[in-house]
Amino acid sequence: MAKGYWVGHVSVDDLETYKGYVEAGTIAYKKYGARFLVRGGRFEGVEGENRARNVVVEFDSYEQALACYNSPEYAAARKIRQSCATTDMIVIEGAE
Repeated sequence: MAKGYWVGHVSVDDLETYKGYVEAGTIAYKKYGARFLVRGGRFEGVEGENRARNVVVEFDSYEQALACYNSPEYAAARKIRQSCATTDMIVIEGAE
C-alpha cells in the first residue's frame, strides 16, 4: 500500500500564534501516525513561487493522511494556522 503525504508551503505572519498551531496539532498527528519528514529547514527555490516554510508529513496511507486532515482533532489546529499563516497544501498518495 502506498503511503500518504501532506505537502505544505507556508508563509507565517505571526510566529507566536503559529507555535500554538503546531502544539494544537499534536493530538491529531499522534492519533493518525504522522511522521514529519520536512519541517522548515534550509531550501533553495529553483522554480516557481516559494514560501518561507515547507513541510512534508508522512502517513501510512493516503486514506490516513486525508482522515487526519479532515479530523475534528486537526480542525481546531487548522483554524489557528489559518489565522496566522498563508498556506498552500496538498494531500497526495506516494509512489508504490
